[in-house]
Amino acid sequence: MPQHIGIVGCSAEGAALCYRTICREGAERLGPHAHPEITMHTFPLNRYMLGIEQGNWQHVGQLLATSANRLAAVGAQFAICPDNTVHQAFDDAIAASSIPWLHIAAVVAEEAMRRGFSRIGILGTRYLMEGPVYRKALARAGIVMVIPETPERRRINSCIFDELVYGSFTESTRRYFVQAIQNLQQDGCQAVVLGCTEIPLLVRPEDSPLPTLDSTRLLARAALDRALESEQ
Repeated sequence: MPQHIGIVGCSAEGAALCYRTICREGAERLGPHAHPEITMHTFPLNRYMLGIEQGNWQHVGQLLATSANRLAAVGAQFAICPDNTVHQAFDDAIAASSIPWLHIAAVVAEEAMRRGFSRIGILGTRYLMEGPVYRKALARAGIVMVIPETPERRRINSCIFDELVYGSFTESTRRYFVQAIQNLQQDGCQAVVLGCTEIPLLVRPEDSPLPTLDSTRLLARAALDRALESEQ
């Protein structure tokens, strides 16, 4: 039997996209209407934001671990979190979790290596763009990370928290993100990580002047691969 996947949700749109991807692509691999068993637990996003905005990553890690342990209690065999920013608390989360995790940035870095990228741009919250999550994961893979300039980072962050997490995807915001990707392209980037889990709902591959690394769907596919290991 496929392993039972636990999804630790933070923002609704990103968690829903991850869940839908596993279900849809699970059916492609397992047959009509089939996918691994999935359970999701979500604390309200504002409880995460309390820790993120104060730089209290231990608080964030405790929330992640609590979710993971609640998922384990109903049978989940491993956990994923389709939210990039909170992975800054990943070490605290796994230390207090009773089930293993997949790391979203490690999954993205592996795909970047597979595709031969050596210099990639990162779009996400300012906490993600300025933080260590992708910098560490990409450095281990020998990949250079590039982020937008400060004014762009601020506006991208505002768009994420004021629009995208509420399911608002406007054409003007799409154009702004595409321009930010064009600027990364001019800075020598070979690809761009859509590192907020809602960005793939705004910027489609055909919109982007650079190849995209969709962190949400890549994590979902990695979870599906992990769940089906016992099927091989």
